[in-house]
Amino acid sequence: MAIEGSSTEPREKRIRLGMVGGGSGAFIGGVHRMAARLDDHFELVAGALSSTPEKAKASGLELGLDPSRTYSDFKEMAIREAKLKNGIEAVAIVTPNHVHYEAAKEFLKRGIHVICDKPLTSTLPNARKLKKIADESDALFVLTHNYTGYPMVRQAREMVLNGDLGPIRLVQMEYPQDWLTENIEQSGQKQASWRTDPARSGAGGSTGDIGTHAYNLGAFVSGLELEELAADLDSFVEGRALDDNAHVMMRFKAKDGQRAKGMLWCSQVAPGNENGLMVRVYGTKGGIEWVQKDPNYLWYTPFGEPKRLITRAGAGASGAAARVSRIPSGHPEGYLEGFANIYSEAARAIYAKRKGEKLDPAVIYPTINDGLKGMMFVDACVQSSKRNGAWIKV
Repeated sequence: MAIEGSSTEPREKRIRLGMVGGGSGAFIGGVHRMAARLDDHFELVAGALSSTPEKAKASGLELGLDPSRTYSDFKEMAIREAKLKNGIEAVAIVTPNHVHYEAAKEFLKRGIHVICDKPLTSTLPNARKLKKIADESDALFVLTHNYTGYPMVRQAREMVLNGDLGPIRLVQMEYPQDWLTENIEQSGQKQASWRTDPARSGAGGSTGDIGTHAYNLGAFVSGLELEELAADLDSFVEGRALDDNAHVMMRFKAKDGQRAKGMLWCSQVAPGNENGLMVRVYGTKGGIEWVQKDPNYLWYTPFGEPKRLITRAGAGASGAAARVSRIPSGHPEGYLEGFANIYSEAARAIYAKRKGEKLDPAVIYPTINDGLKGMMFVDACVQSSKRNGAWIKV
């Protein structure tokens, strides 16, 4: 998946992929399918695309699936596909959060690799149980924290690992949106209705939906482990059952003799913000800044020197960034390519499993452990806010 013409990877037989959820009209299902197809590692061959039989059948036909491999129940799909000679090798789970645990469990215990949307589950107890199941399974578990797939995010992480910033002192994470500024869930808007419903989303609203992305990004780039946090959660929109805005202070475990602090703001009621994910990391020797709306740019400032712009595939770009870049500098790569990088990293891991080979350490993808950390983050935020912003150990 390096820049065209530079790859020496042999072409493996495509991975037979199934999908749970993601039927007609589902935004994230379409994104997963595009991401899976982009580097041609996967072939969608089966699906339980909806819990409604009629919609599941119609969605399967729309995607060109064999009607005999279109299911309305994910357990039936897991049982039958595991028995087929050419059954699925991996499954993408793209349902609302409350389905993740049960669906992933059925496939993991049958040795089918799982690629699951975030957050991991809707409750922390289920996240802990799912980690145990995943640890005991021979199958891989990949969590689609897709923003870790961007080349310049990989560059930022490598610069921290190389010590370019020195010991880390500060991490700032933001993820503001504005689409829930009004009570659109009451109008029946599909995405809003389940994301603001505790029964389907879990205890966290904006914290679970986008706060977990910001937290994961900060942890991925900085390499720090969260120790405790203090959170102030709000549901600004009248009648909303889950938080739509959160301010979180963080204390990280000491590393390289330095204790680091963090701040995270996530909001879905901030007019003027469409998808404002960003991360800033500051150490004793310098700082970096990455903003998702300009994903091909990474700003780097060595202390006491002018700010420098590093561009994807440009001068100063690292090997970590180059291996997940497809095209020369000056051509934009964005959301779908970053998402596809997670699928392609998953494919490399699955290929290694196929052949019984050791995985190349350069291959990086979010795991069940990242998912559990995300759920612990959400749980601690909710606990802290209920206790008027008390510090909570994570």
